[in-house]
Amino acid sequence: MQKQRWMRGLRLAGAAALLAVAPGCGLRSFGLGSLVPGLGGADSVALNLVLIGDAGLPNPAGEPVLNALRDEIAKAPDRSFVVYLGDNIYPVGLEDTTTAEGKEGLRILRAQMAPLLETGTRGILVPGNHDWGNGIPEGLAHVRRQERFINLNGNGLVTMEPRNGCPGPVVVDVAGVVRLVTLDTQWWLHAGERPGRGSGCEPVTEAGIIDSVRTALASAGPLHTVVVAHHPFVSGGQHGGYFDWPTYLFPLHPWARLAGLFARQDVTGREYRNMTVQLSAAFAVDSPLVYAAGHEHSLQVFGRRPLVPARYHIVSGGGIYGHTTPTRRITGIRYIRQASGFQRITFLADGRARLSVVVVDSKGGAHEDFSMWLDDPRVKLLRAQADSAARAAAAVAPPVPALPTAPTTAPAPATVPVPTTTPTTTPTTTPASAPAPTTVPASMTTPATAPAPTPAAPRTEAPPAMPAPMMIVIPPDPAAPPRTTPPPTPMIVPATTTPAPAGAW
Repeated sequence: MQKQRWMRGLRLAGAAALLAVAPGCGLRSFGLGSLVPGLGGADSVALNLVLIGDAGLPNPAGEPVLNALRDEIAKAPDRSFVVYLGDNIYPVGLEDTTTAEGKEGLRILRAQMAPLLETGTRGILVPGNHDWGNGIPEGLAHVRRQERFINLNGNGLVTMEPRNGCPGPVVVDVAGVVRLVTLDTQWWLHAGERPGRGSGCEPVTEAGIIDSVRTALASAGPLHTVVVAHHPFVSGGQHGGYFDWPTYLFPLHPWARLAGLFARQDVTGREYRNMTVQLSAAFAVDSPLVYAAGHEHSLQVFGRRPLVPARYHIVSGGGIYGHTTPTRRITGIRYIRQASGFQRITFLADGRARLSVVVVDSKGGAHEDFSMWLDDPRVKLLRAQADSAARAAAAVAPPVPALPTAPTTAPAPATVPVPTTTPTTTPTTTPASAPAPTTVPASMTTPATAPAPTPAAPRTEAPPAMPAPMMIVIPPDPAAPPRTTPPPTPMIVPATTTPAPAGAW
């Protein structure tokens, strides 16, 4: 009898635990919303912005998600731009490259850069918490080592932004279509050494960062604005406080994280909340169209929420096949799924923007699982004002005066006097109407034996600090067939890092 009561109690406890967490585990592959019609042949694509995160552990035998990414951007590399949203190397970023762990880190970075370098597509990698050593004291050295390797091996196509462990923002204007405002949000959360005053970073105070973000958003003009970082403001995953049922069998861990204890990387953590509250204030006036993050190993799309004054908030952290975590539907969700893949924003020449969620299977096959049109009233208003001003200017413009009529009869040529007697030994004279040839004095010519100019000595001092926000402008590419080699002119990025010592990353 006592054994039966014990078994009955165990069954009831198990059932209660499953009921308590059923909403979270039942939505592992749950997608809200639907597909909107695809783009027709008449639609003019100005830019495809691909957002992929948490890709720092690719399969050495070939990573399905990265293979799908290569296929995606190979369709139009000149009109594509890729952003890796952090956690580019698991578990602790790029270690000393003379060690086995460091060599594995280099393999991981090369695997992520390969789709871009092979197709000639531009892109950036944003740092995440694992790139900073996942909180270890020497994390700053790890993220700087990673940045140096990427920027030295990216062929002018691929860079890491922000650099040097700086918090940002770094502004990247792409193709005259979109303004990317890049942030290193781990700077706010890192407990160890981080760049401060005198580090070459500018700004390095929380107030300075917020002011720079405001400036970057306010000065965007008719460009769509997308803020890219690693940490989301809200999440229907573990960092948002939603766990699968086995986790609740050991309740101390999830309840401690929900209470903000030991939760520096969770939205409930004290440092994390300080960061999101301050950045929310920066977004309040000139809200970005999209705030894009990774951190959670899932695919999520949110509409506007009170805590996130961006029109849309996306989480795209499914960069490795099978490396996913449970999800749960929460307020504001438009789509959520525990799946691998990436998200794509297609910007059209007429100002429209279309978001797509692309899910990838184990063989690298990709399909569009969700899509929606993104409404950007700020850009609509600016375009309408520009069109109205152009029409008004055309209505009041004075008529173009007619050009003077050319004479029907050509004037007689000028008469050149000819001498009556020309000695046979005298060369033919130049007519008076012809200009005399210009003679270059010998003193102005460079003799063939002149020595080559002495090249300037290499710069050894640290470059000056860049004003905030630092800006990178990538001009639009003309219509051209997809290239198989990188363009001859690399993207020029103002240097903000200390040169790497010889033979080191």
